[in-house]
Amino acid sequence: MLVAGLIEFGCGLLFVLGLFVSPAAFLASGEMCVAYFMVHYPQGPWPIKNKGELALAYCFLFLCFATRGAGAFSLDRALAKK
Repeated sequence: MLVAGLIEFGCGLLFVLGLFVSPAAFLASGEMCVAYFMVHYPQGPWPIKNKGELALAYCFLFLCFATRGAGAFSLDRALAKK
């Protein structure tokens, strides 16, 4: 649980700053996937029954940010221009 907390804090901080958004979002997406399968899936396979819909929603949301990258006003974009 400590590792999950560190991943969430570190990736969240990078995500808010807009720095290394794609790798941070990919790591956070994987962490949410692992959280779903370790905590929710043993209670049943359907997210609505095992209360894991939020974990899956975050997993796919972070995966979307991992593929799309940072926005126009991020530190990633500002550093890429230099």
